[in-house]
Amino acid sequence: MDIKENDFEKDLAANQEDLWRVFRIMAEFVEGFEKMGNIKPSIAVFGSARTKPSNKFYKKTVQVSKELSKKGFGIITGGGPGIMEAANKGAKEVGGSSTGVNIELPREQGSNPYIDNDKLLNFRYFFVRKVMFFKYAQGYVRLL
Repeated sequence: MDIKENDFEKDLAANQEDLWRVFRIMAEFVEGFEKMGNIKPSIAVFGSARTKPSNKFYKKTVQVSKELSKKGFGIITGGGPGIMEAANKGAKEVGGSSTGVNIELPREQGSNPYIDNDKLLNFRYFFVRKVMFFKYAQGYVRLL
């Protein structure tokens, strides 16, 4: 079997890309561990990015986050709109810690405005983001 030179070059380029990907992944972990290691005990809130502020679950999430914040917990969300925004909003309204672990996606929303400036992290890799959610949360709330 003859190896075509062009195929070999493509395979070599793909392998080099994989090697650099390892460094990007490591950098995301290092930055995440550094920032998240400084947050207070927090509750991760999961829910739909499509929930509107007029929705009863959005309003309930704001209230739940306020109460958790008053008890001394910070709030961690995915940093986007909907339920995530409601949770960060509730924390922010009562002076609580409001963290967002956002994912960078093409043609998707950015972070919500209720995240503390020093507690916004942007991730390229979903699995690194999930590690940050679960490693640094003392509890979880899931709303559909």
